[in-house]
Amino acid sequence: MINSKVSRRYAKALLSLGQEDGNYLEYGQNLKEFGDFCASNEEFVNVVSNRLFSVEERKKILDVVLKKSNFSDLLKNFLRLLLDKNRIGAIWKISDFYSNLTDEISNITRAEVITARPLAGDAQERLMKALTEFTSKDVKMVVNEDDALIGGVVVNIGDMVLDGSVRAQIQGLKESLKRGGYN
Repeated sequence: MINSKVSRRYAKALLSLGQEDGNYLEYGQNLKEFGDFCASNEEFVNVVSNRLFSVEERKKILDVVLKKSNFSDLLKNFLRLLLDKNRIGAIWKISDFYSNLTDEISNITRAEVITARPLAGDAQERLMKALTEFTSKDVKMVVNEDDALIGGVVVNIGDMVLDGSVRAQIQGLKESLKRGGYN
């Protein structure tokens, strides 16, 4: 598996080409579709990323799949390049970096919200609106549940953590009482 630095480089290169021709969103969608296809077809990935087979054999298999797709020629060539450079196994990392880069240029931020229980529909909408105002960006929100939380929410946005959990509030109260001389 290739490292993050190399995956980021490939994602940036594809994004640069996509920005030149104006199709960067389409390339991102196609890259995700190919990654999803690979995730659901492990045997395919094992074959096209296995160096026991010659590059020509692996290319033939990749080309069979690409012919059935409606991907642009540029993206098909990008995937062939990944195969040539033995990087096709990193398609998920490359796709993730690409998605992050397109979000960045589209003024979108990602937020992971952790709750004790499912959020009601309007609560989720209000939280999304508050996070949009807080970050001054559109927000892609993923909500996960954690039974370890007593209540409240924890929001992760990039390197920032907004901890509104009951546990954090109790901890803050303890600290406040200690500073006030109450043990």
